[in-house]
Amino acid sequence: MSSPARCRGVTLVELIVTIVVIAAAVFGVIALTSATATRSADTMLQVQAVVIGESYLNEILQKPFGSDCGPCTRLHMDKVADYNGLLDVGVQDATGTAVTNLNSYTVQVSVVNSALGTAPQVPALQSELVTVTVTSPNGRSIALSGYRTLYP
Repeated sequence: MSSPARCRGVTLVELIVTIVVIAAAVFGVIALTSATATRSADTMLQVQAVVIGESYLNEILQKPFGSDCGPCTRLHMDKVADYNGLLDVGVQDATGTAVTNLNSYTVQVSVVNSALGTAPQVPALQSELVTVTVTSPNGRSIALSGYRTLYP
């Protein structure tokens, strides 16, 4: 005779159900972690694109108003409007040297005369709108803009 105290344990059905439930939970956690990791890489690419755009925009806006060279090399761009039409496939520093590991980004610069503000406004001939567009390796683009004016 067996006593109720000796009948401890689990049946085969209970064991299989437990394994299935644990496997489903582990699969859910792994799927969630994978999705999060994928999205965090996209976020890093966007943040890097913003930093690149800020760098270009700061470099350009520190230059004096106007233009003094037509198509010229990056090293000779010494006024804001000289940067109009700049297209860098792969990030470059102010001297035109490629920046390591950022060759999959594309940077485009547009400089146009644009009136600034409401009446009384800075006339278009005395204000330049600089737009830097950076395209990241995943194909997403960000655009940063700033104004440079001709000081009186």
